[in-house]
Amino acid sequence: MESMTSTTHEQQIIATIKKVVPSVVSIVVGKDYEQLLKDRPFELMVPHGDHIDLPPPEEELPHTPEGKIRIGGGSGLIIDSSGLILTNKHVVADETADYVVVDAFGDHHEAHILARDPMNDVAFVKIETKEKLAPLPLGDSDKTELGQTVVAIGTALGEFQNTVSSGIISGLSRFITAITDLEGHSQRLRGLIQTDAAINPGNSGGPLVNLKGEAIGINAAVVFGAQNIGFAIPINRAKRDLKELAQFGRIRRPFLGVRYVLLNSLLQKRFRLPVEQGAFVLREGAPDHPAIIPHSPAHKAGLQEADIIIELNKTAIDEKTGIEDILESMPLGKEISLKILRDGAEKVLAITPEEFHQNAAPARAATETETP
Repeated sequence: MESMTSTTHEQQIIATIKKVVPSVVSIVVGKDYEQLLKDRPFELMVPHGDHIDLPPPEEELPHTPEGKIRIGGGSGLIIDSSGLILTNKHVVADETADYVVVDAFGDHHEAHILARDPMNDVAFVKIETKEKLAPLPLGDSDKTELGQTVVAIGTALGEFQNTVSSGIISGLSRFITAITDLEGHSQRLRGLIQTDAAINPGNSGGPLVNLKGEAIGINAAVVFGAQNIGFAIPINRAKRDLKELAQFGRIRRPFLGVRYVLLNSLLQKRFRLPVEQGAFVLREGAPDHPAIIPHSPAHKAGLQEADIIIELNKTAIDEKTGIEDILESMPLGKEISLKILRDGAEKVLAITPEEFHQNAAPARAATETETP
């Protein structure tokens, strides 16, 4: 009986892989040599003894099949037979780069970036093809459970296409800070699915699927220096983005314009605060990272640094439920309540979320990771 059960489980995984692989693509990132020298000159210089070598000539660098200098790569999943592809934002973050999609059959397609989610690590890419592509069904990430078997597929190390790994869901609703590009920029990612299925550099943007062959997540990050700790963006985030893209031609996100840290008992003691739950309004440290973004909804509502936001739209804020989690379901332009604690007294402010614009993301403390 044990052998039969094991065989059945193995057959399920094999059947899932066969179903999913035709829907997974590689994304190759290329750039002109002169543009690369302009944008990233120090990345091409190599320390050599007591000096640094100049950038190597163009012919010594790796090239894409299209003749560009290859600077990176990732994965994606086909979500519509017309050529719509879902991936991570950090895979296609460079606006001056060229992107080529390589499908499961080795065919190359020029990629056009349709939209990047300003808050989540999600992006949509479009390719033109006469072939009818095989879209991957999108599951319901809200129904994922601890211990559930999952399979991750992508182009490991940017070289080994359709690399498959399997494991289980190890955790839910994780918060991390991930390095999102070669320049060291980071982004706070929340509500992630944790898995022990191996996720390697190049897997970013590939699907995390259940045994029904449905995508329940988008592989996004691994913890630096750890083993078998990977994270995926819940697919329901991408489904919401897809609706926004279809209706408005872009991905809109509500924005308050406040930087903060989510409180716990340790931070309460450190800052000598009266409560251990809430969002403590705090600047990030640099002069250009104030606690309240000028002219933002938070600024207009009268929010101040050192305020503690304890409720947003009558929903309590704690370590598991942050401001972005509550804003996720809030419509733009609708006034909502903001309960704060200021100088030991509670106060209710009225605030109207506006559309998020780049370079205005709120801050939050989290754990250190890197994106593959």
